[in-house]
Amino acid sequence: MFEVCLLGTGGMMPLPYRWLTSLMVRYNGSNILIDCGEGTQVALKEKGWSPKPIDLILFTHFHADHISGLPGMFLTMGNSERTEPVTIVGPKGVREVVESLLIIAPKLPFELEYIELDGDSQRIDFKDVHIDAFKVSHNVTCYGYSLSIDRAGRFDAEAAKKLNIPLKCWSKLQKGEVIEEDGVTYTPDMVMGPPRKGIKVTYTTDTRPCKNIPIFAKNSDLFICEGMYGEDESLDKAKEHRHMIFSEAATLAKEAEVQEMWLTHYSPSLFKPKEFLDNARKIFPKTYAAKDGMSADLVYEES
Repeated sequence: MFEVCLLGTGGMMPLPYRWLTSLMVRYNGSNILIDCGEGTQVALKEKGWSPKPIDLILFTHFHADHISGLPGMFLTMGNSERTEPVTIVGPKGVREVVESLLIIAPKLPFELEYIELDGDSQRIDFKDVHIDAFKVSHNVTCYGYSLSIDRAGRFDAEAAKKLNIPLKCWSKLQKGEVIEEDGVTYTPDMVMGPPRKGIKVTYTTDTRPCKNIPIFAKNSDLFICEGMYGEDESLDKAKEHRHMIFSEAATLAKEAEVQEMWLTHYSPSLFKPKEFLDNARKIFPKTYAAKDGMSADLVYEES
């Protein structure tokens, strides 16, 4: 199961009913946090999830509403007796930015490891999760992220029997291992069908529409996209501040052929995002106005 929780949906400043931007993903022992705005710890506590297992933090960019919650998060992780290293990913300069914040969170009991992004896109493999970072269009360097997991093809037991492959080798072949038994080499392609559709989630915020978004979001099961402004009349303001309106996000979702889209990163002036949903749904019907704590448990399609 691929668990996703949008912890905070606010942009610019936290509100009494809306924390700042952050997303948590859990899969097969991996705990991945994207952005860490003010209030992320509270949102995580409200969800009932612990910060201790977070082993990877991805930053889209370095505006305060996306990173200001980090020192407190680190202190809480340290107080929970975490000792394993934490990997930090972000645009070039992420080490300098994070270590500046650590002035108020010194002497952590775990090491920090850094991956600095540079260029138009970059692939990172973290345990069982493939992460594609791709540059978007904001007023500072900013990246979106696609997280995906593979799914192997079906195991063909009849083929294994016909080839006289020992039963004890079957599970290892299903895991992709090459086995040598009694002088005979067995490879997964002898008994495994073609790969099946896995699971993919794409997250992008603080950006104007750009070519990279539909490319990297293509066929996502869940597309989480900024919707700073709901009304079409705010287009000029969105362009000025390098953000999007609902209808622009919906156009990207339609082009990318995603399964569904959650809007997030609302302007503090956008009190009731649902009132403007029709602006998006007339273009992409499976659009939802996300709220703090909105979650999904994504599973493989039946096949």
